[in-house]
Amino acid sequence: MIRLKLAIVTGASKGLGASIAKRMIKEGTGIISVSRTENPELTELAAEHEVFYGHYFCNLASSDEIESAFKEITALLQEKKTEALYVFNNASVISPIGTAGSLDHKALIQNVHVNLIAPFIISNILLSEALSDMTIVNITSGAAERPIQGWSAYCSTKAGVNMFTETAALEQQTAGTRHKIIAYSPGVMDTDMQGTIRSSAKEDFHDLKKFQAFKEKGMLRDTDTVADALIDLLLEKEIENGKVYHVNDLI
Repeated sequence: MIRLKLAIVTGASKGLGASIAKRMIKEGTGIISVSRTENPELTELAAEHEVFYGHYFCNLASSDEIESAFKEITALLQEKKTEALYVFNNASVISPIGTAGSLDHKALIQNVHVNLIAPFIISNILLSEALSDMTIVNITSGAAERPIQGWSAYCSTKAGVNMFTETAALEQQTAGTRHKIIAYSPGVMDTDMQGTIRSSAKEDFHDLKKFQAFKEKGMLRDTDTVADALIDLLLEKEIENGKVYHVNDLI
């Protein structure tokens, strides 16, 4: 059986996830999409480039759904005799936006589940399978490295993603595996998340006018540009295990 190169992308239906998936398809890599909705464009593009495409419907705020989906995915990976696997833990949410003391608890729990627990569980499952030549990319944010008023949930979960990346990479190095785990900070992009940010209330998010200006002045990068910088890094350079890469250093 021919060994394949595959990429798992969470949140591949839109935004940066869709751009990552499209670029990987064009590079001849099959896609396993994991999200609540499916992007028909990816199905068509995969057929055009004659690469594998599969979609798994999953609410990443549910650990039970993640475990169920990845039980099927790991079985598929074993069946396909995957040669190289890329994992993009991309899906994330910005809500709740607001100051501590006024946060909605359900939204807070969802934020932690999607942004932090989901990448933990996904990485844990895949690392336990001892798959060969796996590269895990955790999408992080500059908000992981500085406090932003109104973003306590988002800043905290992304900081957790960075520390998990560094720690898990260290563990893999100690174990002598060939797995690489990095984080990627994509900067400000023209996505639905930015729309959510711009619609925040001023009292909840003190940097509101700054983020509105990003859009008005055309300062938001398109997701294809940001995805291309990441994929160029993965395919053309020797990556440093555990490193947090920033898009501004790559473009």
